[in-house]
Amino acid sequence: MKYSKRKVLNLIGKALIQKKETIAVAESVTTGLLQYALGTIENASLFYQGGITTYNLGQKSKHLNVEPIHAIEVNCVSDKIASQMALEVSHLFHSTWGIGITGYSSPVPEAGGKLFCHIAIAYKGQLVKNSCVDANDKDPVEIQEQYLSEVIHCMKSLLSIDRAETGAPD
Repeated sequence: MKYSKRKVLNLIGKALIQKKETIAVAESVTTGLLQYALGTIENASLFYQGGITTYNLGQKSKHLNVEPIHAIEVNCVSDKIASQMALEVSHLFHSTWGIGITGYSSPVPEAGGKLFCHIAIAYKGQLVKNSCVDANDKDPVEIQEQYLSEVIHCMKSLLSIDRAETGAPD
């Protein structure tokens, strides 16, 4: 079943409220877009704990305890970095769910011109999703929107939104 992005966001909010669960996000490449999207869901204050945008190694290390030696080696972009971000933001905001996202939406020499992101999702202190998404556009804004859509799709899947909507068992 296919839904609009707004519809899926609202379903995510309803599912979190029903389960009495909360969510927090740590962003880099999406520069607050995910925080904005979650904050616009109806009754967001019932499940959305907040988020943090950390755009460089200093801030990722200081606020999210990202391990700096590995971060330097990978320019702060790897599955390990996204995982550390997801786990730490969940801890920092005392949330059930934590999302970490880091990557590139515009070319940089360190990435060899490749545009991609790493997304990690933690649930109750354990990683439940870790994926790498290649950009399918050249426009940085469109790429950030693509990454946002991927995070929304991941949460929809993890919360079993389709099954909940159709009445099928989990």
